[in-house]
Amino acid sequence: MKGMGMMPQHKRKPMSEINVVPYIDVMLVLLVIFMVTAPMLTQGVKVDLPETTSDPIQPDKNVESIIVSVDANGAYYVEVGDEGSDPMSLGELRDRVAKILSQRTSSEILVRGDEHVEYGTVVRLMAELQGAGASSIGLITESPGNEK
Repeated sequence: MKGMGMMPQHKRKPMSEINVVPYIDVMLVLLVIFMVTAPMLTQGVKVDLPETTSDPIQPDKNVESIIVSVDANGAYYVEVGDEGSDPMSLGELRDRVAKILSQRTSSEILVRGDEHVEYGTVVRLMAELQGAGASSIGLITESPGNEK
């Protein structure tokens, strides 16, 4: 009865090794994702933010400020001293600020933006100012008591 139509059974020894191929695949996919996203994390406009609440800045008599304004419609203006300007495009503004900065080495740039202007518009403006050679850019705000 031993061999009557029955197939002999072979006992298999349990496999005690771990298959690491799926883990390597996952690791390589994560490596590619991090390599693609890492350059995106370093983009941005460098702005020195205050660490605490601060008092209003006192204007320096030796340094003339360049005030760049953005109105609610997204038009750009440059004010140097008492001189204002007509509305201009972002490219014209960059050229004008670069020309002013080439003539004056000690000028601070202040940005005055309407509260209804889009955040992206102000960021593009600050990027263009940085490209024009501005080393530090300040933001002009009003205290809450000065609301209209």
